[in-house]
Amino acid sequence: MNVRPRRSVLYLPGSNGRALEKAKTLPVDGVILDLEDSVAPEAKEAARAQVTAAVKAGGFGRREVFIRINGVDTPWHADDLAAAAHAAPDAILVPKVSTPAVLELIGRRLLDMAADQRIRVWAMIETPLAVFNALAIAEQARDSESRLAGFVMGTNDLAKDTRARIVPGRAPMLPWLSACIAAARVHGIEILDGVYNDIGDSEGFAAECRQGVELGFDGKTLIHPSQVAICNATFSPSEQDVAWARKVIAAFDLPQNKGKGAIAVDGRMVERLHAEMARRTVMIAEAIAQPDRD
Repeated sequence: MNVRPRRSVLYLPGSNGRALEKAKTLPVDGVILDLEDSVAPEAKEAARAQVTAAVKAGGFGRREVFIRINGVDTPWHADDLAAAAHAAPDAILVPKVSTPAVLELIGRRLLDMAADQRIRVWAMIETPLAVFNALAIAEQARDSESRLAGFVMGTNDLAKDTRARIVPGRAPMLPWLSACIAAARVHGIEILDGVYNDIGDSEGFAAECRQGVELGFDGKTLIHPSQVAICNATFSPSEQDVAWARKVIAAFDLPQNKGKGAIAVDGRMVERLHAEMARRTVMIAEAIAQPDRD
């Protein structure tokens, strides 16, 4: 099992050179260098050049680097994809993926360009059709040519298209969020929660982070550096979680328990599936504890 923390993934406008530099110093697990929504049409080409230069220059340490390109139905898409493939970030984030056909197209184009095999593709789920097609879209991960590694929820666009209200607790969206999480898990990919818009509302943000953990998200996308600390703390396993996980693993590793499907640990019945969950908890905690690298 190979895991990496994705607790906090920060959007950064590709047109803002200072923000791109600052990202190299922030305690985030990932950065999304954006060429889409945060960049005005007249600034698209300059942002593309700036983002690809930043990725090639490196210096992001162990932060996962995404480039969000413009959608397949825009005039900037082809040039964005080619530039991103040449820059070779960790991942290319594709907006408004509503059908599997979009990922098939992206996969073929990356293959034709002989793009580095390490580049992954992530899909934004931000339309009603995408929610209904989430399982079929996630299934693309079974095809290595698609490179699909994860979903990112685009909750603002989803609210716009459905006319759902963005309210505390997100009751209107919970069925959609849960359906996408389930689809991601069926096909073994990661999934990140959408953004929280009110930068000044730290209590509301913390509550939504806790909800994201409870729902099963791997992390959350962010729009401001001030959100990073709360997000990291909420999505990190606690010391108690890690200690319990180690205890469960140790118990199942005892010779007398090797063949058992369920055992008692400190008076609680735990199954072998809990040991698998415990191993992931420990691996995430160890990955978080690793020092940064250049």
